[in-house]
Amino acid sequence: MNNTLYTIAVWILPVLFAITLHEASHAYVAKFFGDTTAYSLGRMSLNPIRHIDLFGTIVIPAALILLNSPFVFGYAKPVPVNFGNLRNPRQHSALVALAGPVSNLFMALLWQIFKIIVVVSGLKEPFLMKMADAGIVINLVLFAFNLFPLPPLDGGRILTSLLPTNVAWKFARIEPYGFFIVLALVYFKMLNYWMRPLMHAGAVIVKTILLPVTFFLR
Repeated sequence: MNNTLYTIAVWILPVLFAITLHEASHAYVAKFFGDTTAYSLGRMSLNPIRHIDLFGTIVIPAALILLNSPFVFGYAKPVPVNFGNLRNPRQHSALVALAGPVSNLFMALLWQIFKIIVVVSGLKEPFLMKMADAGIVINLVLFAFNLFPLPPLDGGRILTSLLPTNVAWKFARIEPYGFFIVLALVYFKMLNYWMRPLMHAGAVIVKTILLPVTFFLR
């Protein structure tokens, strides 16, 4: 029981921050390009309560963590976006979708900086180190997972905006079944072939950005 509570304590803040910033980023970019739907509903907020989905934010990540799943992911309440309100619906819808994964990559960078600070300060507190590692992992997972090119994931919306209009309309019709397709891919471990390379690429980007810092600290 104590191990379970410790594991939840390590992961709870990284998961909440990752999902909250992801959704708030969608809302912010949508407002920037002309759609205030999410903003008017209070979704352009860093308050996790406004974004939490009981099943997607709590139950799924907790179950995956406790089952020692190789990947931990979750989701929040989708941010409502009226794409017709965007100044350039096709181009800007892609940027609204891209904002989520980019925010997770940014969060992975911040957790890596936090880890460096903990080490440099001489604390090396195991709990803080594990929390930092959890923050890096969950954000790299969400970065890769949400870029999978299948609606309703962000990657699917990006791909939809890039396809010719007649093809995009047909591709978008997959959305009601997209989540079930993704779950099947996870169950049969086929999504690993997408996740691992993108997570590695995200980690390389983070390390490259911080290369001057790590070089200086050697």
